[in-house]
Amino acid sequence: MSKRRFVALAGCGLFLLALTGLGLVVQRQQNTDATVIVGMAQGAVYVAALAVLRRCPPSRRIVVFVLGVAAAMRVPVLLAPPYLSTDIYRYVWDGRVTAAGINPYRYVPADPHLAPLRDRAIYPHINRRNYAHTIYPPAAEAIFFAVTRLSASVTAMKAAMLGCEAIAVALLLRLLVLSGQKPTRIAIYAWHPLPLWEFAGSGHIDAAIVALVALALWGARRQSRWLPGIAIAGATLVKFYPAVIFPALWRRRDWRMPAVFAAVVVLAYLPFIGVGWGVLGFLPRYFGEEGFTKGGPGFYWWDLAKALLPLGAASDLPYLACAAALMAALAFYAMFRQTDEFCAAALLAAAFMALVSPHYPWYFAWLIIFACLVPSGALAWLTVTSFLLYLVPVTSAFSWGRHRLIVESALYLPFLALFASDLWRRRRQEEQPRHGDIAA
Repeated sequence: MSKRRFVALAGCGLFLLALTGLGLVVQRQQNTDATVIVGMAQGAVYVAALAVLRRCPPSRRIVVFVLGVAAAMRVPVLLAPPYLSTDIYRYVWDGRVTAAGINPYRYVPADPHLAPLRDRAIYPHINRRNYAHTIYPPAAEAIFFAVTRLSASVTAMKAAMLGCEAIAVALLLRLLVLSGQKPTRIAIYAWHPLPLWEFAGSGHIDAAIVALVALALWGARRQSRWLPGIAIAGATLVKFYPAVIFPALWRRRDWRMPAVFAAVVVLAYLPFIGVGWGVLGFLPRYFGEEGFTKGGPGFYWWDLAKALLPLGAASDLPYLACAAALMAALAFYAMFRQTDEFCAAALLAAAFMALVSPHYPWYFAWLIIFACLVPSGALAWLTVTSFLLYLVPVTSAFSWGRHRLIVESALYLPFLALFASDLWRRRRQEEQPRHGDIAA
C-alpha cells in the first residue's frame, strides 16, 4: 500500500473518530437534527474511506487498523447514555421480569403485579409501558435474561450487543477469506456509522441478528447441514424478519434444515406458551401503530402510489398481494438459484426490507452483512441514508403525511435505481463465463 493511500485512509479514520465525538456532543444537547447531520457526514467519510480501500492490496495491517478505529469509535458511545431510542430499557426490564420467574408476555410493565420490580433507573424510561406487552421473541428474551444476570444496566446490555458485533466481525472476516475476497472489505461493516449509533449507542438487539445471520452464512458456506437452520431459527427468534433468507440457504430435498428450524422455534416458545397467543406480545398492535393495517401509510411504495394516482383510501390488500407474490418469486429463484448463497440471501433481504419499508434505521443494519460479501451500491445507499429516518417524528403513523414521504423517497427511489444497476451488473458477470465457454 502506498504511503499516500495510507495517509488518506488514516485521515478518514481520524475524521470518523472526530465526528463520533461531535455526535456525542450534539446528542447531549438533545439536538436530533444535528445528530442526523453528523451521521450523514460520517456516511460521506465512510464512502470515501471505502474508495481508498478499494484500491489497496490485501493487508493484515490495514485490517488491524480498521478494527482498531472501529473499536475506538465504539468505546465512548458505549459509555454514553442512549439518545436515539429507549428500547434498551425494555430489554433490561424484560430480563429482570424473567429472572423473577414471571412470563414476560403476561403483564405490561405498569401492571401492579410487577410493581416490586420497578426502580428509578430503568422503569421510568420504558416506552409504551402503560399498554404494551413485550414484542420480542424468545431468543431475544433469553439474551435479556442472560445479560441482566451479570448486570441489570443499560451499559451492560450495550456491551453485550458489542459482543455480538465482535462475533459477526470474526465470522465476516472468515467468510471473506472463504469466498476469495479481500479481508479489508471488513471496513464496510466496521466503519459504517449505522451499527455505531444503533448498537454501541442505542444497544439494539438487532446486533444479535447480525451475529446469527453471519453464523448462518458461514455454516452454509462450510456446507453444514444443521448450523444454518439453527442460526436462522435463532435470528428469527430475535426478530422475525431474518426468516426471509431461509430459501437462499436451504438445499433442495434436504429435510434437515427445515426440521431443525421448526424444532428450535417450537422448543423456544414452549416455556412461554401458558399465555397462548399472548406470546406474540405487542406485535399485532404494533403493526397498526406503525400504519401497516387498515390503509395506513406504513408501506412507502403503496403510500407513494396513493399520492401519485387517484387511489383514495384504497386498501393495502393489493399492495400486500403484489409484495407477497414478488417475495415468493424471489424465494423460488433462491431455491433454484444459479448464483451463490450470499447473492441469493442479499437479494431476498434487500427486497424484503424495501417492500416493508421499516420506519426506523436500526432495521437496516443487518443488510450491511450482505454489503460486505456482495458488492452493492444499493445496499450501501440504503444503509447509509437510513439515518435520515430520524428526521421523521415518532408520532402517530397517520400524522406523518408528506414529510415522511419526502424523507423516505430520498432512501428508496435512488435505492431502486441502484438495485436495478446491481442486478444488471451481476447478470453481465454471470453471462461472461458462459459466453467465454461458447467462444472456446
